Amino acid sequence: MYARFSRQIPSVSSFFMLLMVASAPSISTAQPADAVIKFPDRALRFIVPFPPGAANDTLARAVGQQLAASLRQSIVIDNRAGAGGIVGTAVAAQSAADGYTIVLVPATHAINATLNAKLPYNTIDDFSPVALVATGAYLLVVTPTFPPKTVGDLIALAKARPGQINYGSAGIGNATHLIAELMKSMANINLTHVPYKGGTPALVDVMSGRVQMYFGTISATKSLVQTGKVRALAVSSSKRSSAMPKVPTLSEAGITGFAATGWWGILSPAKVPVGIVRKLNKDIDSIVRKPEMQEWLTAQGFEPGGGSSEEFSQFIKDEIAKWGEIVRISGAQNY
Repeated sequence: MYARFSRQIPSVSSFFMLLMVASAPSISTAQPADAVIKFPDRALRFIVPFPPGAANDTLARAVGQQLAASLRQSIVIDNRAGAGGIVGTAVAAQSAADGYTIVLVPATHAINATLNAKLPYNTIDDFSPVALVATGAYLLVVTPTFPPKTVGDLIALAKARPGQINYGSAGIGNATHLIAELMKSMANINLTHVPYKGGTPALVDVMSGRVQMYFGTISATKSLVQTGKVRALAVSSSKRSSAMPKVPTLSEAGITGFAATGWWGILSPAKVPVGIVRKLNKDIDSIVRKPEMQEWLTAQGFEPGGGSSEEFSQFIKDEIAKWGEIVRISGAQNY
């Protein structure tokens, strides 16, 4: 729920008191610096724009736990799912610019900038990038009984039976959709897209054979591969994943030059004091560089992020341009 604030008309005496306070330069100029020095003096809200249990939620809780210890304040996870992450991200954009609200966004944040003609926020101007937490490859998995054993076999079958192979996605414009569209374009094949409301139902139908293939995060698909419920053909990144080193990249498997990875980073509302952004960045960067956190990230299929807030800001701009081109290739668009 949004907090509601009422405005009251001050009395004459209180008006003069307010005027005196407003005219005192030592108070007005000291407040921002004072806020930075005291930060944080209460709990932080960590918005996750996806439901509990999703890869974004798992990552946020792991980082949030470490960040709470570092800041010596509670971190309250606030799941605000809906519209491919737009609902929760909009809540963050509209929050107070005091550093006490942060949001974990995935690559979908950059995709939405092109995919959606009307967003309730400006992807660049309404946020202060804080830190890149992690990157990660997507894993191409297929139904265990699906005849192709390699990407080359899959391409050959798709060319022999154009449009007859179905691939699932977590929704139109989701990275799981656009990576498959990039594969279609680069391999010059025709696949049929079947969008779902989330990755879990898509994976269920891959396991049952209702759809034949799906690009999922390694954290969501690794255990299914290990138990034989799906079969892995390739990873989407330019190099093999540390979590599944025996699985080839799509480039190695025959689609030369293919590279598309997901990422997860933390934003705060625009105009948060620079000092607070830098403090959060320093703490988060230290967290993702801890050996135990790197070990956990790798086991989950992530690659540790890190770097300055300025580097993350430029990274987001580059990602908007890259994914924008993939959106145009796919022809996908929401209004």
